[in-house]
Amino acid sequence: MSESPAAARSPEHAAFIRRVRRGKLAVLAAQAAILVAALALWELAADRHWIDPFLTSQPSRIWETLVRMASQGNLWLHTTVTLRETLIGFAAGLVVGFGAAVALWWSDFLSRVADPYLVILNSMPKIALGPIFYIWLGDRLSVYGMAVAISVIVTITMLYTGFREVDPNLIKLLRTFGATRAQVLRKAVIPASLPTLISSLKVNIGLTLVGVIVGEFISSKAGLGYLIIYGGQVFRLDMVMTAVFILILISAALYLLVSALESSVLRWRG
Repeated sequence: MSESPAAARSPEHAAFIRRVRRGKLAVLAAQAAILVAALALWELAADRHWIDPFLTSQPSRIWETLVRMASQGNLWLHTTVTLRETLIGFAAGLVVGFGAAVALWWSDFLSRVADPYLVILNSMPKIALGPIFYIWLGDRLSVYGMAVAISVIVTITMLYTGFREVDPNLIKLLRTFGATRAQVLRKAVIPASLPTLISSLKVNIGLTLVGVIVGEFISSKAGLGYLIIYGGQVFRLDMVMTAVFILILISAALYLLVSALESSVLRWRG
């Protein structure tokens, strides 16, 4: 009977594993301590009027606003609107970006023609497109337009760069055995570019959320971006801070979701 992996570990290896685990716990504890200390200092500064709580709000007021809006149903409405727009924009940007990156890899002529346009579009401030999308697409679809516009160029650039960095010897080997360009793409380029694809997802999800919020600033009648604009207009900073707090939670949740996907992909590849 073979030994279990735990039994096969040497004392040195077991000690190393314990040190790694203690290091991870220490990092998590330090991160939690910094967060708690910052919130406590914020609350204390507002209570002692070191800062103006009307302008900065404070954690207790944010919590009260969060509970009140949740009981009224407003919180779930605006959160689900923003989350839905983000996920749809994220999927659309990924599909468009992946398709464009494949097309650029497929045609060297097309990639040379498109290269300066990609550079220009990537450097252009996308927020300037907001009013244009509002006129072209209306108050609802313009939010999706902003989400895709902000994220898609980065996705194209990252994926295309990953496709080009695939080992050329592997491609030559497949070509030697008579593989078509589609087979090379499916069997070599895409599998080898999975880490790049996951990295682009991490960047894309954040940029998509930024695009959604910018779109909601300009045209939306619901969503967390709308709450931020409305709260600022009527000087309800508690509402603004509550919306920002929820955005932080959404960003963290989406990032953790992509990180979990990355771990699954790496285990599958390994």
